[in-house]
Amino acid sequence: MAVPQLTAAERADALAELLDWNLRGDGLAIEREFRFKDFSQAWAFMSRVALIAEKLDHHPEWSNVYNRVAITLTTHDASGLSERDAKMARAIDKLI
Repeated sequence: MAVPQLTAAERADALAELLDWNLRGDGLAIEREFRFKDFSQAWAFMSRVALIAEKLDHHPEWSNVYNRVAITLTTHDASGLSERDAKMARAIDKLI
């Protein structure tokens, strides 16, 4: 089932709320990097994000290097940004 992409206005509204997230150069995803005290804290954060992802059935593209976690959110079924991404980003932001 196709998921609608955010319109330009909806994307602007979402980004205005998600201050620490950046629109990827192609406009099809949002990205954010998180830094923690150490690897253990970064891993614990990823575990909490994983639980949210399962609950929302929306899984991030991410990577972890020691104390850094980089997250990219996009909706493949929408071929770009959707409300699912904004909802996931808001949930992730609440963890910090």
